[in-house]
Amino acid sequence: MIRWVPVVGVLALVGGCATSSQTFAPDGRPAYSINCSGYDRNWGMCFEKAGELCGSAGYDVYDRTAESGWVSGASASANASGATRSAYAGSTTARSILVACKRPGR
Repeated sequence: MIRWVPVVGVLALVGGCATSSQTFAPDGRPAYSINCSGYDRNWGMCFEKAGELCGSAGYDVYDRTAESGWVSGASASANASGATRSAYAGSTTARSILVACKRPGR
């Protein structure tokens, strides 16, 4: 059981929905930086989040970036009942978009 703790921790970090933080677009409008990084996320999740944030007004996409990479790690522990070691590795993709909600009627 202890061997799976690091792996479960990593999966928890890369799983889930797209996240957002408020910022400003180049034209000064309030905007959102939306992150949908991870092996189990996709561009659709970024655009779904943009739709949730902007609603029926829609949104303009100002930037879209993606980078592929590799993650790895290892852990070890020892106690009176023995020692355990575990390692994990895999590819991941960092994805983000910058969107600004359209103004109603435009």
